[in-house]
Amino acid sequence: MKSVDEQLALIRRGAEQIVPEPELRQKLERSVQTGTPLRVKYGIDPTGIDVHLVHTVPLRKLRLFQELGHQAALIIGNYTALVGDPSGRDQTRAQLTQQQVEANARDYLKQVSKVIDIAKAEVRYNGEWFSRFSFLDVLELTKKITMQRMLERDDFTKRIKAGTPIYLHECLYPLMQGHDSVEIRADVELGGSEQLFSLMVARDLQRDAGQEPQICITLPILRGLDGERRMGKSLGNYIGVGETAQMQFDKTMSIPDELMREWFELLTDRSTDEIARLTNAQSIHPMEGKKTLAADIVGFYHGAEAAATARAEWERRFSSRQDPTDIPEVVIPAAEVTDGRIWICKLLVLAGLAKSNNEARRAVEGGGVTIGPDREKITDPKANVPVMDGLIVRVGNRRVVRVHLR
Repeated sequence: MKSVDEQLALIRRGAEQIVPEPELRQKLERSVQTGTPLRVKYGIDPTGIDVHLVHTVPLRKLRLFQELGHQAALIIGNYTALVGDPSGRDQTRAQLTQQQVEANARDYLKQVSKVIDIAKAEVRYNGEWFSRFSFLDVLELTKKITMQRMLERDDFTKRIKAGTPIYLHECLYPLMQGHDSVEIRADVELGGSEQLFSLMVARDLQRDAGQEPQICITLPILRGLDGERRMGKSLGNYIGVGETAQMQFDKTMSIPDELMREWFELLTDRSTDEIARLTNAQSIHPMEGKKTLAADIVGFYHGAEAAATARAEWERRFSSRQDPTDIPEVVIPAAEVTDGRIWICKLLVLAGLAKSNNEARRAVEGGGVTIGPDREKITDPKANVPVMDGLIVRVGNRRVVRVHLR
């Protein structure tokens, strides 16, 4: 086992807050002296079917604790998911049914196992204890916190000022998350920066239960592909851990350059010096740095060979301006073609490259539409273009189809 100072240095990397850090040192010192691993908790609610890179930030920290010899405790929140975490939200989360939650949970462990050693983790579903709660148990839990304390939450404060409703069931969430820590006797809990309130509630509940309170470690919320908003399923700006190697690589290459340092720090194991070099435009071209980042991400989930293949395919398409090796094929009715020609906007819609004529028109006016082997650029949204069986149609370099007439 590494020394306390060595462990702390690794744990601090990428962490936003460690509350309180002196207590973490004490726990680590006792762990080293006695050979007893710390119990490190991370909870994930199966609110959707995709685990994406936001989830992997704390999961990677959980993996680090495993590598340091500690016990990972993964809580699958099949009951907290029914309530919905209000953290960082300015409105009530849409409630899921129990059937939806159970369906989502089935594939979660498979995806999470791409990040942590699931065989060595303690995996618990919080329905294990909450399903046994009586109404009196719920009342007893609600006695552990005052409404004044509950309304200290930043998200609740903002909603009160904005006149946005706060429903009573939302107040149960931090109590339920905190009770999870009591049930598993957590020494450390990991979470996003917006979850500090719930993590701190757990400390109070543990004290009340006669346990030593956990340490709260928060991690930054990863910004999504747009470089502005937090990565999320609803925003469509995410990369899923279960996506193909090529999709992960291509999406990573689309992020703004200024996002690279953040992603290197939170999604890779590269050293501070390496990250500084790879994000310094004076020492390396941003495109090359981004290729390295994309290869690191793909390599973690699919292996080095898949990362190399994805990189070569991206370079073939984007650097050499060649079409993908495997071009999706679409069929459009031959009756839509008149005298061998078709309106370009109709072609884009029928080929699935635009949802509407207006969207197609914008794509054409934006200069991203090309057709044929010579990549003829179509700039007139009123144009009727020649179409034949096997015609390749492109919107940008990422959206390419081969048209067949039937």
